[in-house]
Amino acid sequence: MIKNKKLFLTSIVLIVISMALNFPFPNEKRLGDTGITILNIPINSADGFNFAGLFILILLVLGMVLLHRSLEKFHLRSFFAVIIIVSLLPPSLAEAYQKTLANGINAVSYIKDESQCKFVMIGEDTLKGKCELPFENYSNEEVSFTIGFYDRYLFEEDVKMLSLMNSGEPAIVKLLPNEIKVVRIEKEIDVSQIKNHVENGEAAYVSIIIDDGEKNRKL
Repeated sequence: MIKNKKLFLTSIVLIVISMALNFPFPNEKRLGDTGITILNIPINSADGFNFAGLFILILLVLGMVLLHRSLEKFHLRSFFAVIIIVSLLPPSLAEAYQKTLANGINAVSYIKDESQCKFVMIGEDTLKGKCELPFENYSNEEVSFTIGFYDRYLFEEDVKMLSLMNSGEPAIVKLLPNEIKVVRIEKEIDVSQIKNHVENGEAAYVSIIIDDGEKNRKL
């Protein structure tokens, strides 16, 4: 089956390196926020091409080409096997690590697709923001952290939204062992000195940073 062991080993090394460089932990995006991905590899963002992502994709493609050349048969099967492994294995490993070995904020899972924020003006210069952020603590210990917000794609002329929730003191969250909790944050924000800001709106897939004082995770 294997006609060239050196090529086969080299291909495996390249594929493993590409997965390691793009491992989805501890932050949501390994190489920055993305607009276009191929096999979960970010290759484009609001700022243009993601050259680190392109490099990872090149490593992966090169590994697949070498794997094809190293085998006598089963070329198509090996191609689809690599695609499945690259797509499914890293997220599964990250989840397994969180559920078994991780501690502190590394054991905290943020259910981003269920998060939301709403904004409404309640005065001439006052904006009220309300956010609901679901978390799950996989560890057997209590975990505490603060929450910061960021706008994924924000240029100078863009309207600020999520980052406005950083006004005032940061929200402090405490999760009990193995607790699932929806954290609700409400703030009245003075926007009199902010030129571009949302007046009425909603946001889903809320981008946050959790910080325990020693490390942080961008989610």
